[in-house]
Amino acid sequence: MSILHVVFKVSGADYVVAAADVLQMESYAGATRVPGALPYVAGVVQVRGRVVPIVDLRVRFGLPAAEPTLDSRIVVVQYRDRTVGLLADSAREVIKLTAEQLQAPPRLVADGEDSFVKAVAHLGQRMLMLVDFVKVIGEDSIHVS
Repeated sequence: MSILHVVFKVSGADYVVAAADVLQMESYAGATRVPGALPYVAGVVQVRGRVVPIVDLRVRFGLPAAEPTLDSRIVVVQYRDRTVGLLADSAREVIKLTAEQLQAPPRLVADGEDSFVKAVAHLGQRMLMLVDFVKVIGEDSIHVS
């Protein structure tokens, strides 16, 4: 059985999250900074009347920060009772992946304390990485709505 996934780019790499967990995708026009927030929290935005924290994936993944562009997108993800916007360089694609296409990442990648990748998939010449949303939002270190 195929499952739809939303594809987004961060620093040239392709990442995916299950489309069933994505509430919407928005253009990024900036966020309101929150004093004392973790370094990877870009701030908060209002989405459909709800205040949503924004995780800058470049910063979260330990990459150099970049100025937002016209292609920058917020992928609003809901997992259980948590709603968070993931700031990506771009997000414009939805694809189908089967469970067989998703494989465990190599141990060197998966065993890292800060590994944000749950699985990888090859799609033609592309390598897609399934994001571990719980680790990305810092389950124990950030309280989100």
